[in-house]
Amino acid sequence: MALLRKINQVLLFLLIVTLCVILYKKVHKGTVSKNDADDESETPEELEEEIPVVICAAAGRMGATMAAINSIYSNTDANILFYVVGLRNTLTRIRKWIEHSKLREINFKIVEFNPMVLKGKIRPDSSRPELLQPLNFVRFYLPLLIHQHEKVIYLDDDVIVQGDIQELYDTTLALGHAAAFSDDCDLPSAQDINRLVGLQNTYMGYLDYRKKAIKDLGISPSTCSFNPGVIVANMTEWKHQRITKQLEKWMQKNVEENLYSSSLGGGVATSPMLIVFHGKYSTINPLWHIRHLGWNPDARYSEHFLQEAKLLHWNGRHKPWDFPSVHNDLWESWFVPDPAGIFKLNHHS
Repeated sequence: MALLRKINQVLLFLLIVTLCVILYKKVHKGTVSKNDADDESETPEELEEEIPVVICAAAGRMGATMAAINSIYSNTDANILFYVVGLRNTLTRIRKWIEHSKLREINFKIVEFNPMVLKGKIRPDSSRPELLQPLNFVRFYLPLLIHQHEKVIYLDDDVIVQGDIQELYDTTLALGHAAAFSDDCDLPSAQDINRLVGLQNTYMGYLDYRKKAIKDLGISPSTCSFNPGVIVANMTEWKHQRITKQLEKWMQKNVEENLYSSSLGGGVATSPMLIVFHGKYSTINPLWHIRHLGWNPDARYSEHFLQEAKLLHWNGRHKPWDFPSVHNDLWESWFVPDPAGIFKLNHHS
């Protein structure tokens, strides 16, 4: 009997030890898991936010793209991811230019744009055929090209950034707004826009108000227009509101009814955006889109004003890498020579 009692005590002792070991392992495992979880939760905070910047690289204007990228990268400490968009026959050249120049340190992805998505959606316009280049419409298809980002910056290639792009990225978009633009009526007076003959800053300059489809929109022709050469976009709202589908609808209507492509503003890409985003966009700080530097080669702006500007845009016919143009010294200071020697500056008549 005593032996049986002793065996039971031993068994009880072993059972208690076993339970203690199991309990210890569970507690220790829980502690480790919690620490691991803490580490993982801290990782995103430690990682610097990535700012996606979309910019196109057309065959004949690739030098513009590289200058814009250089200016952005050189003026910020932010973590920029450049999405450089081109047509299939230019992708190799884009990569070589970046990898064989001072831009080799940038973080970038090369994205192919398939012009077939535009089939049947563009009406030929002989007045400004350069506006019909497929890459002009990349901004319509941002969610199809960029997948993992909530917020995206789109820039035309003929810009130079003098400020910290983080400021532009931090632009607040109101609830329900898919994009932010610069209002044409908010242009600083220092730009002396009165001297820029033919400048368009209302919907009348882009849409043909003689057409029923335009009249039926109920938009006053004196409504201030905006410039889509600089966009801060919310991809979630863009997809939710089916912005791309809306833009395509107006492109197709223009093919059928010629609603805007022959307008004074030459707004082949601007006009459908003016319609789709009417009354539904946020605004960008005017200093982050100083434009019309390519509008008139005889209209120069004060040096003080240009120094204050965060972003300069040579929209218009007179580009800073060509002749005639204004303030091309500012642009050329960011120019990255073409390793292949194809793109050359033309500053002489």
